[in-house]
Amino acid sequence: MKLLVTGGAGYVGSVCAARLVESGHEVVVLDDLSTGHADAVPDGVRLVEAGIDDAIGDVLAEGFDGVLHFAAKSLVGESMVDPAKYWHGNVVTSLRLLDAMREHGTPRLVFSSTAATYGEPDQVPIAETAPTRPTNTYGATKLAIDHAITSYAAAHGLAAVSLRYFNVAGAYRRFGERHGVETHLIPIVLQVASGRRERVQVYGDDWPTEDGTCVRDYIHVVDLADAHLRALEHAAAGEHRIYNLGNGLGFSVKQVIDACREVTGHPIPADVAPRRAGDPAVLVASSEKARTELGWKPERVDLAGIVRDAWDFTRSQQGA
Repeated sequence: MKLLVTGGAGYVGSVCAARLVESGHEVVVLDDLSTGHADAVPDGVRLVEAGIDDAIGDVLAEGFDGVLHFAAKSLVGESMVDPAKYWHGNVVTSLRLLDAMREHGTPRLVFSSTAATYGEPDQVPIAETAPTRPTNTYGATKLAIDHAITSYAAAHGLAAVSLRYFNVAGAYRRFGERHGVETHLIPIVLQVASGRRERVQVYGDDWPTEDGTCVRDYIHVVDLADAHLRALEHAAAGEHRIYNLGNGLGFSVKQVIDACREVTGHPIPADVAPRRAGDPAVLVASSEKARTELGWKPERVDLAGIVRDAWDFTRSQQGA
């Protein structure tokens, strides 16, 4: 298939683009490089350096079999102080994408959504039937896009799948996590090991969990990319299917730091800080529906292995 990957110069988008190429698909990446990196685009893939607002119609006019939509603003804190950036950058641009897909007859869409659409859940692991009550603007914009996709699928026959997940980690070959503003735990801890940060903060050690620190769901970026490929294959005309993706267990903050210490050989000093308002003790997604309907299950579930891949990438970026 000929496929367009929006945001394909970013972390998850670049790994997905690489896996698509390996699977024999023709891939074009559309990315304005506001947070992505041109050197993250896989070899042999054409990069259209532009935003969705500027170029989506012209690009899709070439004729595509599907779109994998990763392009988004994704900093939770920023979304609360600059909501307009997120409503425009996520929702308005996605509506323009949907309109362009309709105009040019692009039949399939896989949307990289988020488990932040659920907010603070009543039960974990979180199933797709859980109430959607996002607690931040970022999650609200992603949920709004999901609603729009449902409407377009029903009205125009679009074959669409949304994938909701929490924390992505690890790396794949030369493709890994490089954020200007880093908010994810594993790369933050690895910044301590690589000398870019002195210490890591643990926000509370008195949570109702086994070791007192928060538990979060981590999924290897390759497993996530493979889920997108399976979603592309299972998309059905006129339907919008939603799947949660996760490792099913979760790892605590302490487990993550200990794994980073083990892999890097660095002591990684950690200080306990006060709890952050709105932090649930446990956030883990159920992947049972994805296992049943997509035939997908995470293969790279060993925490040390996930950290090792991320650490290898971190050192490669430092020329080590």
